[in-house]
Amino acid sequence: MINSVPQGAGSRKPIPECSVSQGPTPSVRWITIDGEEAGQRLDNYLSRLLKGVPKTRVYRIIRKGEVRVNKKRVTADYRLQAADTLRIPPVRVTEKEATRAPVSVMDKLADTVLYEDARLLIINKPAGLAVHGGSGINCGVIEALRQMRPHEKHLELVHRLDRDTSGCLMIAKRRSMLCHLHGQLQQREGVQKLYHALVAGRWPARRLMVKSPLQKNTLRSGERMVRVHPEGKTSRTRYRVLERLRNATLVEASPLTGRTHQIRVHCQDAGHAILGDTKYGSDANNTVLQQAGLRRLFLHASSLGLTLADGKTLNIEAPLPDDLQKVLKNLNND
Repeated sequence: MINSVPQGAGSRKPIPECSVSQGPTPSVRWITIDGEEAGQRLDNYLSRLLKGVPKTRVYRIIRKGEVRVNKKRVTADYRLQAADTLRIPPVRVTEKEATRAPVSVMDKLADTVLYEDARLLIINKPAGLAVHGGSGINCGVIEALRQMRPHEKHLELVHRLDRDTSGCLMIAKRRSMLCHLHGQLQQREGVQKLYHALVAGRWPARRLMVKSPLQKNTLRSGERMVRVHPEGKTSRTRYRVLERLRNATLVEASPLTGRTHQIRVHCQDAGHAILGDTKYGSDANNTVLQQAGLRRLFLHASSLGLTLADGKTLNIEAPLPDDLQKVLKNLNND
């Protein structure tokens, strides 16, 4: 595992308020867009810049013409260009509106750095943390990291992990790195993701690939579900058996496409749902995991292999968390 972390990386930083203006009289700001910031939509840029400001207010100040680019009114979908001059009106965030990451979240993230350089950060995301806020979650990993690292102005998620999935998570520190890795992920070149999953039953040694097409659906409750459907998107996951345990199999899963909940639904479709999966698994199977001492999804992003823009290759590994190791040990002892 490469672990080139500069001195002090991963340490707790002073945490500022999640507000735009702390002073009593906020004033107009003028910002010149640089090459790293160019190409972004105006609304996305402002949402990141004006941390803590509700999106409804961001869109309102754009619509009313309070935000100007090169002294002209623009729409929310305007793509910023290098050397654009951006006018930001006085914006205040009330104490009620301001959102701060809970101390418990920052404590969990304090010592999770697996790799860091000037353009990229890779952490070992703990299970139970959403990668971003939304859907009733005020603060996720990315919001907490931005508060912990106020000097880092361009932190962006490169990809996502489910809330209950632990392991390797990439965060770009420069927009150029974000675009580079997005290009590789879209083309399925240069980035290899490996996951460890404990599935119900005996996974066949010859079952090396699942190719079931996947389709996203939203239930009336608003919950997002994915199902196998002939009209769904092409999806492929490669599997390899790592260890056989009592009534369960530890497998390595490598998603060759990037669909929502892909590994989880492909395991279910193969007849071996991931243990602890309350969305796609069964209560009967999940009791195996509960008896072994765990009550969460057994899915871990174990490693990343990627090529940087300069041609340098990285192979980053995230060790299996203690709670998952304990489950394997308990099952082996039965």
